[in-house]
Amino acid sequence: MFSNFFLKSFRILLLPFALLYWLGISIRNWLYKKNIFKSASFGLPLICVGNLSVGGTGKSPMVEYLVEKLKNSFKVATLSRGYKRKTKGYALAHENTSALEIGDEPMQFHLKFPDVPVAVGERRIEAIPQLLHDRPETQAIILDDAFQHRQIRAGLNVLLTDYNNLFTRDFYLPTGDLRDLKSNCKRAEIIVVTKCKPDLSAEEKKKIINEIGPMPGQHIFFTAIEYGEIYHVKTKKPSKLHDKKEVLLVSGIANPRPLKKLLEEHSQTYYMMQYRDHHIFTIDDLNDIKKRFESIEAGSKMILTTEKDAVRLAKFQDQVTELPLYVIPVRHHFLFEEGLKFDELITGFIKNFKQRE
Repeated sequence: MFSNFFLKSFRILLLPFALLYWLGISIRNWLYKKNIFKSASFGLPLICVGNLSVGGTGKSPMVEYLVEKLKNSFKVATLSRGYKRKTKGYALAHENTSALEIGDEPMQFHLKFPDVPVAVGERRIEAIPQLLHDRPETQAIILDDAFQHRQIRAGLNVLLTDYNNLFTRDFYLPTGDLRDLKSNCKRAEIIVVTKCKPDLSAEEKKKIINEIGPMPGQHIFFTAIEYGEIYHVKTKKPSKLHDKKEVLLVSGIANPRPLKKLLEEHSQTYYMMQYRDHHIFTIDDLNDIKKRFESIEAGSKMILTTEKDAVRLAKFQDQVTELPLYVIPVRHHFLFEEGLKFDELITGFIKNFKQRE
């Protein structure tokens, strides 16, 4: 609690830098608005998934949700920046690709959907033509974390905002977490409030909608986190969280709060080893994890991690095979029975785009 208070107090002291940051992004967005900086569009459906802030709002699970819903009806591909990878430029995932080559989130997409093209490239405006050259059959591209990258004009923008840190209540970096203007929410066709309470009331839903103040034609949805069945990182054998007395949580994600809450509710005792977001695990890290796990005296125990962290631990295949290292999948659950409406908007965008051609 004290460290949290200290961090918040320190960030308030950085207010002058936040105002300078706001000025910088305001000028940049004005230049795009006046068409001084150009935005390019492409002749196929582009669906952008993004947010206005740094930190976890659930972009990766949303990309996975879209791929799952679309892949049987359309030839879709994903394009990400490939954050913290060890390579540069455009790359298309193949059977021998590793997370070091394309980044942890794209690797996660590639492992889950091996038949879906997964590409990375810092300059998406250059990567899209390369992806289409490699996979000319592609009918739609899902752009991961590209909302603030104005060089490309997507046909459908899905903007995510965390229920616990709505962009309307946030401030600009480094005092707050906003990396883009609040007013840019108007560019999104769909806004999704993520990580809501599963029992969010209709009254609170209405208050949040009024607070966001959607434009005519904008759609707002609400989702809660839903966890899938945990499975062993190597053997894929499923297990139950409540079967274990003590759990060691290994987390290198931006916002582990929902996962910690899950463990508080479904495990007797848990311990946590927290790393920075997108942390690249070393053999020393793995040895530290082993030592910490061995120090837990309970007979029934496990190590639990996220899917994003698991792809960064996969390089230690021999070492993790014998460890009780389990992975927990995360997905979006649409509240108020509005998932079908969301799906129809997405599929309708692609179908109508194809009809216009």
